[in-house]
Amino acid sequence: MIVVTGGAGFIGSAIVWGLNQANIKEDILIVDHLDNKEKWKNLRGLYYTDYMEKDDFIKSLDHLHISKIIHMGACSATTELDASYLVKNNYEYTKILADYAVQNCIRFIYASSAATYGDGDYGFDDEVESLNKLRPLNMYGYSKQMFDLYAKQKGYFNKIVGLKFFNVFGPNEYHKDEMTSKVYKAFYEMKKNGSIKLFKSANKDWQDGAFVRDFIYVKDVVKAIIELLKQPEINGLFNIGTGKSRSWNDLAGAVSASMAMPKKLKYVDMPEYLKEKYQYHTEANNKKLLDSGINIKYHSLEEAIDDYIKNYLIPGNYLGDE
Repeated sequence: MIVVTGGAGFIGSAIVWGLNQANIKEDILIVDHLDNKEKWKNLRGLYYTDYMEKDDFIKSLDHLHISKIIHMGACSATTELDASYLVKNNYEYTKILADYAVQNCIRFIYASSAATYGDGDYGFDDEVESLNKLRPLNMYGYSKQMFDLYAKQKGYFNKIVGLKFFNVFGPNEYHKDEMTSKVYKAFYEMKKNGSIKLFKSANKDWQDGAFVRDFIYVKDVVKAIIELLKQPEINGLFNIGTGKSRSWNDLAGAVSASMAMPKKLKYVDMPEYLKEKYQYHTEANNKKLLDSGINIKYHSLEEAIDDYIKNYLIPGNYLGDE
């Protein structure tokens, strides 16, 4: 049984879709907490064997026959202020699963985050030895950092895989409300107003809309995870990004071009609560992943946005509806 926690969520459901694309349609257990959001819709086009709520899954661990755990389940809201909730959901739950997987020789792949890098002062190198230097800017990032440090202290990184996701976007993110990607938001801004809102810079060293992120299409994230599943000898902590940062202005231009609409930008003030926590530059260093033998052909930003808009956002499709 392959377990995908967070399997009804954005990246988790995309992983199940990727497994289905690889002709794995049985022996998949999805674990999640569906609550009152509409992420259940992500499941409709997918093949899987069973579904369990996350608390029931933990209680049933010793009674399940598990070969692999892909742990994507987490609170991913960078604006979440309840530190205790983040510790319980993102740190303690991950500890339980990692300890269980290591003790039972089960393949364990989990989601860390590029939010652990903070403002990037210490670079974006995914070396385990550098973990203690990092200073996340928000509690979400720190909750991910807490487990990375735990895994380092336990000596787990020669037995498990941690993935530091950069700015992931794509189909099945629709339930994420304010945490949806800017690509998703920009599409609807263009439809409604004919323009796209971007933040004004609150940093004198950066022009409006010129700050950059490593935007990666969810389909490329899935490619990397499927390859790592195929090669259980590869373990460690790895960045998952394209390795090429692009500006928010570039993103807005790609959305406009895909929609065949004139590029029109409206720069708005950055909220006060974000000004001290904002990342102006992220870019994955992919050398370690490449050196491990995982070589992904990434979509360009323009290719990814065009696929997302034309094949998913315009027709209203989910992964699995193709």
